[in-house]
Amino acid sequence: MADILNIERLYASIVCTFSRRASGALRHIVGSLILMAACIAEPTVVIAQLERFEALADSAMEENRPTEGSGRILMDELLFQRATQSYLWALPLINTLGMKHGSEKVFGAGYNVLPIWKKRLDAKTLVTTPNSDVIYAMSYVDLGKDGPLVFDAPPNLQGILLDFWQRPIPVDGGKFAGDVGLPGPDAGKGGKFLILPPGYAEDVPPGYYVYRSSTNNVFIFLRAFYQDPKNLEPAVALIEKSRVYPLNVKAAAKPMVFPDASGVPANMLPVSDATAFDQLKQLIDSEGPHLADADSLGMLASIGIVKGQPFNPDEKTRAILGHAARTAYKMSRVIGFKENVSGRSLRIYPDRRWVNPMADATPDKPSGLFDLSWRRSQEGYLDLDTRIWFFTDYYSVSPGMLSQIPGKGAKYMIAFTDSEGRSLSGTSAYSLRLPAGVPAANFWSVTLYEAENASGLANGQPFPSLGSRDNPMSNTDGSIDLYFGPEAPQGKSANWLATVPGKGYFAILRLYGPLEAAINKSWKPGDIVKEN
Repeated sequence: MADILNIERLYASIVCTFSRRASGALRHIVGSLILMAACIAEPTVVIAQLERFEALADSAMEENRPTEGSGRILMDELLFQRATQSYLWALPLINTLGMKHGSEKVFGAGYNVLPIWKKRLDAKTLVTTPNSDVIYAMSYVDLGKDGPLVFDAPPNLQGILLDFWQRPIPVDGGKFAGDVGLPGPDAGKGGKFLILPPGYAEDVPPGYYVYRSSTNNVFIFLRAFYQDPKNLEPAVALIEKSRVYPLNVKAAAKPMVFPDASGVPANMLPVSDATAFDQLKQLIDSEGPHLADADSLGMLASIGIVKGQPFNPDEKTRAILGHAARTAYKMSRVIGFKENVSGRSLRIYPDRRWVNPMADATPDKPSGLFDLSWRRSQEGYLDLDTRIWFFTDYYSVSPGMLSQIPGKGAKYMIAFTDSEGRSLSGTSAYSLRLPAGVPAANFWSVTLYEAENASGLANGQPFPSLGSRDNPMSNTDGSIDLYFGPEAPQGKSANWLATVPGKGYFAILRLYGPLEAAINKSWKPGDIVKEN
């Protein structure tokens, strides 16, 4: 370790000296701006981190045993490391729990409560990468508490039924998972969807599409499409025809409540402090051993989270858990902004910066190398970092969303950087060219999101999105130029999304009902280009 530290210090010294003395041309050749920044900050950080590791590895010993002081330090470090890894492992759960607790705090809880963003979802709702261009409805039910539940869906609805890991719930028959409505077993005709808890062995009455959940807690995620942004009522009315009630007690069920969530401040983001572990404990208590494998439950047990046992960490332990949660959250942000994860490039096009975790999807394998539990289909292991990437930048997925049938599903592309690989800055001005004939049967849109937490960018506009139904201006060749920056280019306000100086952000391009040119990648958007 000492040799490594000496190498790091030597490297820092050489870099700093070179940056001061080399000619301007030579500095340019070797990227002096990067090196100068590194000589000021990065080596110091690296050295400090290596020294911390060295201090742990060289903890004081007496007669070949750790001293009392070393023991305390090492056990605190062990708690911190286990809590950090538990947070990252549980990120899909923490993502769902953030939505559940944030929603129920504002809109109420129960199988009969279905908040609807009736005037679209704006930046006042803090949630991971929402879509402002459809009508959303989301609720959270507990089969352990209420028993099997029926979701009665009207025709032409689109929805997903997910367990709390946000895995699409398998449907009896093996052909469908999670999808309800247009991409589901009813093919948009509507019907009764029976959601069963883990291990349910009783006879199932006829007349239902049967979904067998792996968790007691279930996430109901619904979307309805509107044709005219000025007339949202038909889409809202469609969702309001939905009903959720316990099996065999429809007549005595609680009446449905549809709170209007639009414009109401609600923080539905993943929690990044010690309360994340309180939420996990509540979930563990409402679930059972089916929630995870024995090894993973053992990791949670090692930090005090065990079903049916008290979880009352003392002040010191809670402080460590808080540090672990904040650290893990920041680690997820590092992973979540990468273009290469687990040895794979996420670039959709080799010559573009747009990425997607399933960039290698094909019509035969719509989810690429993964199943929808984020296991590598061939090797059989959980691709943990790719799962962390996804739940940092997105939430929910289903076979219907990933459909490679032209005109079905959706195609998402995410851009963290400009054409030169630089992170997008709210202080700068950018442009994005969409070639003529954007291949989307339903609509396309571009939405901007906060780099800090992936919620919609609070940019002062009604919505942080712009799309085909907003009728942006086209060029003479049919292409469309969009602009991102603090101020609208003269005469281009119809094609402009505002950004906030000093705030980083990223962009998602969505094609709803992607056509063949989108699927075979013969059509591709330009990169986001920084303006001079």
